[in-house]
Amino acid sequence: MSSPATQQPQVDPRGLRFAAALTTVVLALTLVLNNPWFLAVQAVVFAISVVFGVQASPYGQLFKRLIRPRLGPPKELEDAAPPRFAQLVGLVFAVLGLIGYFAGVELLGVVATGFALVAAFVNAAVGLCLGCEAYLLIQRIRTPSTATTS
Repeated sequence: MSSPATQQPQVDPRGLRFAAALTTVVLALTLVLNNPWFLAVQAVVFAISVVFGVQASPYGQLFKRLIRPRLGPPKELEDAAPPRFAQLVGLVFAVLGLIGYFAGVELLGVVATGFALVAAFVNAAVGLCLGCEAYLLIQRIRTPSTATTS
């Protein structure tokens, strides 16, 4: 059990789904309008989330100020580390997409944006964060098992 001083930041999972829904819209606009500037804006949002935490992102701030006051308190909070890692994964895909679009390799831009869009949509629609699951899998691989076999 961790002490309050070492406890990880916690986030409202409803805010994460709200952010995923907004991300879905921005990434869909990128593809539908074939406009990489929407992807550039999303890359900045991802970067803010990675550097300062998901609560500090523009989408997190919108949720905190406009949506959460209208909802009851969350039933539970989640560790902020997995969603922050997921934002890093999103940032990597956004940067790859931007490289593709601006280097004239539109297929790379579309595919990278499409992968990020699918992940955001799945999170928004059913609450399954693929980047979070990847984070947890990496943690299990990195942390030796304490179970002993006989």
